[in-house]
Amino acid sequence: MGWIVIILIGILAGYLASLIMKGKGLGLFWNLVVGLVGGLIGGWVFDLLGVYVHGMAWQIISATLGAIILLWIASAIKGK
Repeated sequence: MGWIVIILIGILAGYLASLIMKGKGLGLFWNLVVGLVGGLIGGWVFDLLGVYVHGMAWQIISATLGAIILLWIASAIKGK
């Protein structure tokens, strides 16, 4: 997959996760960061569960799930 597609999936996943968790976007840069890290987390979680992600739609779902997990952990740490 090309770098441009990976970046676009990261931005979209970060934006979707920030909408779900915070109710608004975090900005282009932070959406990208959260989405890319979320993609790694989502891929790891899906791998642990034995679910293998194929296709762009599943990659977006996986990255968004990982980004939600990342934002949840960050809010738990920040809240303490």
